[in-house]
Amino acid sequence: MTQATPRQMHLAAFIIAGPGRAGGWRYPSSESDWLNPTYYQKIAQTLERGRFDMAFFADILAVPDRFQSSTDSQLRYGALGSMRLDPTLVLTAMASATRHLGLVATRSTSYFQPYELARSFATLDHLSAGRSGWNVVTSFQDAESKNFSLREQIPKNERYDRADEFLEVVHQLWDSWEDDALVADREAPLFADPAKVHEIHHQGKWFDVRGPLNVPRPPQGYPLIVQAGASDRGRDFAAQWADVIFASHDSLDSAQRFYKEMKERVVRKGRSPDSLKILPAATPLVGETRAIAEAKREVLRDLTHAEPGLSTLAYHLDIDLGQYPLDAPLPDLNVPGVKGHYDEVREATDREQLTLRELGLRYGNRYEGGMIGSGKDVADQMQHWFEEQACDGFMIQAPYQPAGFEEFVRYVVPELQHRKLLRTEYHGETLRENLGLERPTVHAWKDRVETRSTTEESSSTLSTDKVAA
Repeated sequence: MTQATPRQMHLAAFIIAGPGRAGGWRYPSSESDWLNPTYYQKIAQTLERGRFDMAFFADILAVPDRFQSSTDSQLRYGALGSMRLDPTLVLTAMASATRHLGLVATRSTSYFQPYELARSFATLDHLSAGRSGWNVVTSFQDAESKNFSLREQIPKNERYDRADEFLEVVHQLWDSWEDDALVADREAPLFADPAKVHEIHHQGKWFDVRGPLNVPRPPQGYPLIVQAGASDRGRDFAAQWADVIFASHDSLDSAQRFYKEMKERVVRKGRSPDSLKILPAATPLVGETRAIAEAKREVLRDLTHAEPGLSTLAYHLDIDLGQYPLDAPLPDLNVPGVKGHYDEVREATDREQLTLRELGLRYGNRYEGGMIGSGKDVADQMQHWFEEQACDGFMIQAPYQPAGFEEFVRYVVPELQHRKLLRTEYHGETLRENLGLERPTVHAWKDRVETRSTTEESSSTLSTDKVAA
């Protein structure tokens, strides 16, 4: 009888192409060579040594100005949005220094066009031999829209409508070359078989695209799709399209509820629950001993100010928190921004009775998952979340770059490998293979669109029946 393969933990690294945390970039062992490609290549090689699945670059398209209507606190303190290099270009540099590490960049469906995005990620997938991924965001900040000649932001539901159509178009473009269309026969001559390269002739509400793409079908079929929607519409979108969900939780309970709900949503979409990997954020602070890790936290706390944390939170919530008293609790808010971040800070505020000032200090230097201690301590907590069905792995953010990743790989990874929770070698050639995901066949995206249409029709019929009753 064949023994079942133990469930394996997946690891992604949440990287900022810039200074990162407002206190972390000031930490003595951090490095500040953010404009040099070798800085990112060094991180990539560290992650590959730790058998990470992928490097994930968060991105925004403006310097946040939602705190006191100013960019001052972001720029002055070097907060998360103060500087961001173009992640796709950074990933190209990282691809040349690695062989297995997945390479995921954030791109917005609100400001880019499907053709340019499909071409960019198909190119990265070829140049990396099947390791590219796209973190899909719809964007919500006026500061970003003003950088793209828009006077106001697209309404939320319309942003997701546009994103659905955007995803359909890019998948059509990735499929516009059949897998064996590129022949490169010098004698014939036949470079590409015209019968296997197709115009798509997409005409929709938002996009009118003829095609075909001028890049052959990606090695993975489709680059990996990552998404982080926390609203009901965002969760439905993720269940429809995503291969990986990046989430943020303040407790094991909330992570378990989210994990269960998303796996159920995926099944309702006609997908296997294993086809979606859920990776909550974790910011381990690791030392040779627990005491050393705690001492690091004290140093980082002394390097942190409340303003940059509140500025970043204000950006995420899309509300100017500078209008509220700093020594009073966070008020109940109806946030137009990222609901997942609000739920996280609301839970922490209510549980610990935090003032807004304390919340700013916490948010600017927070440790998702509470993972602070020795390598064994952190591995214990990760194993607990993993075995309690709260996740399929973790999105690891370093409290300071690149040393935070190096310490994680030195102290935590061996513990996880010893427990047979983490691979000791890569077994796949592509990012999808290393995540245990199948390579999509041509036109596989249509199944998801048809399933969405069926689900919407069923919901509409159910609503009509309720009204009639």
